[in-house]
Amino acid sequence: MNTLSTIHNPATGLTDDIERLLAIMPAFIRKAVREDPDREDLLEIIIDLGRPPEARFPGKIRELIEEPATQKDIDYVVERVGRFTDDNRAGIERTLHRVSAIRNRFGGVVGLTCRVGRAVFGTVDLLRDVIESGSSILLLGRPGVGKTTLLREAARVLADDMGKRVVIVDTSNEIAGDGDIPHPGIGRARRMQVPSIDLQHAVMIEAVENHMPEVIVIDEIGTEAEALAARTIAERGVQLIGTAHGNTLDNLLANPTLSDLVGGISAVTLSDEEARRRRTRKTILERKAPPTFDVLVEIQDRESMVVHHELAGVVDAMLRGNPVTPEIRRRDPGGRVVTRRDKEVYRHSTGFPSGAALPAAGQTIRIFTYGVSRKHMERAINNLRVSARMVADMENADIALTLKSQEKKKPLRLREIQKNGMPVHVIKSNTITQIENFLKGIFPDALSDSREMMTEPGSPGRPSEDESRAEKEAEKAIMEVCKTGLSFELRPQNAHFRRLQHMMLNRHGIATESRGHGTSRRVVAYPVTPLA
Repeated sequence: MNTLSTIHNPATGLTDDIERLLAIMPAFIRKAVREDPDREDLLEIIIDLGRPPEARFPGKIRELIEEPATQKDIDYVVERVGRFTDDNRAGIERTLHRVSAIRNRFGGVVGLTCRVGRAVFGTVDLLRDVIESGSSILLLGRPGVGKTTLLREAARVLADDMGKRVVIVDTSNEIAGDGDIPHPGIGRARRMQVPSIDLQHAVMIEAVENHMPEVIVIDEIGTEAEALAARTIAERGVQLIGTAHGNTLDNLLANPTLSDLVGGISAVTLSDEEARRRRTRKTILERKAPPTFDVLVEIQDRESMVVHHELAGVVDAMLRGNPVTPEIRRRDPGGRVVTRRDKEVYRHSTGFPSGAALPAAGQTIRIFTYGVSRKHMERAINNLRVSARMVADMENADIALTLKSQEKKKPLRLREIQKNGMPVHVIKSNTITQIENFLKGIFPDALSDSREMMTEPGSPGRPSEDESRAEKEAEKAIMEVCKTGLSFELRPQNAHFRRLQHMMLNRHGIATESRGHGTSRRVVAYPVTPLA
């Protein structure tokens, strides 16, 4: 059942101070950019030694001149931008522009990425009610999707409109700009700079202990120390709004370093009796602790996001393989925010992006493939006997499936699919096993041949001794991968036992592949890598 609500969205404003960035560029680059008809959409200026300088726009790249850049051109910018920090980034005072350096092995700068920083006003309306509720919020999304922009405006709204004490821990000066005076885009919020990226967690704790904030805003939580600092802040009753590496909740659950932000994952071994009662295997995954954050938001693009409320319950459901229904928010062409909940559900299973739509009873899922072998897809559907079929026209499809290599390229066809709101799923490679794992996430009944029920010794259907050993080794692999975050190589098995091990590991969100040949062919398990 769909539920719709609409919120009026005021006009958004935007400022970029692009002339401040062009002022540090060589004259020929300034001239080329100023004359470019798409100047307002400029994302980056790229200057690499020995290559023509480029201007990058959404979906396209344009050479500014035909002649290659010289060391003199690069030195011209470096001399005017000032000192680079330990992470090879520099900025322009009181702007949001960022210049990042590429160095050779001797430390010399041989390339520059000059990114246009824009203060965008009005984007917070998609999430304003959640921000003002006092909930701690974790934002996920691919680079460039608008996470930092949303953080900046959230800090301004909380400080100016709600009068809260807001402190921004600004590690790379991306939120509040370069220089000692912060960019006006953060309003009355205060900014603490971080002298070195290794000290970000220490400055987070210092902010709480010394400045009595009601809200702390932090960009790019990426290490175990920073995850622990975030938990400490949340436990002190301070609202925390931050971003982390990863595109989806699935990615975060599969990341052993950052999974603590959503409660962490622990492999638990059940007794035979308890496993039979739960109708599951002896080794299962459970949440270790309360999540640091109350709400998780997956930013899909600047006009849409997926919101997971009551994060503890969502994580529990996903680890048990149960579907959960997130809240989907979009800004329509008229500027209104539309919120809905429908049949789209999330399931933590095989490591592909969340959002698999589970079919209702008797429903056939229509799949549009992009770059995926139709022959392999047909064979996978036949092998699993699932109610799915391929369609040649994306307008008649329920979901789309593509390869990770295609997803990284962001071709026009895939962008059109995502813009139309169709769930797009990604598999790592064009193999029958990967396609079957994708289908199993949508059709849970396809897993019935993986021995859901434990059986008593001597009862009909009890596994053979060799099969039991293969299962125990797979259970050991599950525990090791979840505990260490490293790959685990199982012993060689025949094709039947390897298939059983693949199914067991995939059920727990662990990626697998077969290696070797003949009698040395074995299964290798490894943690799922977040999508780029």
